[in-house]
Amino acid sequence: METNVQVHDKEFELLLEEDTIAKRIRLMAIQLNVDYENREPLFIAVLNGSFLFMADLMKEINLPCETEFIKVSSYHGTSSSGSVKDMMGMPANIKGRDIIIVEDIIDTGLTMQYILAEIYKLEPASVTVCSLLFKPEALKVELPELTYVGFEIPNEFVVGYGLDYDGLGRNLNHIYRAISIEK
Repeated sequence: METNVQVHDKEFELLLEEDTIAKRIRLMAIQLNVDYENREPLFIAVLNGSFLFMADLMKEINLPCETEFIKVSSYHGTSSSGSVKDMMGMPANIKGRDIIIVEDIIDTGLTMQYILAEIYKLEPASVTVCSLLFKPEALKVELPELTYVGFEIPNEFVVGYGLDYDGLGRNLNHIYRAISIEK
């Protein structure tokens, strides 16, 4: 297994192996299956980054449930732009539903804050956030809905397993962190 990869002009080193990610997703799914027993949640994945996480998570969910996908963007290159562009694909069938937002990574929290505000307008029964990665040091807003976290990681730029660097690297099986990045 390669421990370092090159994406564009940056070098990345291994942070989380595929097997470690898979085991953690299974544990998260077990908890979701318990917490949402006798309910029919609607899982809403935030594209593009969460597509692999959502697919692997859904394989482990044993509940009657539905899935939807929305798309927002706040990244440019290696850092959050701080502004959220328009959200596409918000499902209409949210009122009175238990919503689980599936995200690849929470760093500043600004994108999730925007998504949550839009979802609450549609009067769901409950809303929770399930994120594979969380950077507590980067968080700029409170996110009490962030209930399920796969891994807390340092405030470093990561790529792989759905996460990209200017469009590339999403197809990597492992998650890598940048070795040197200008901030």
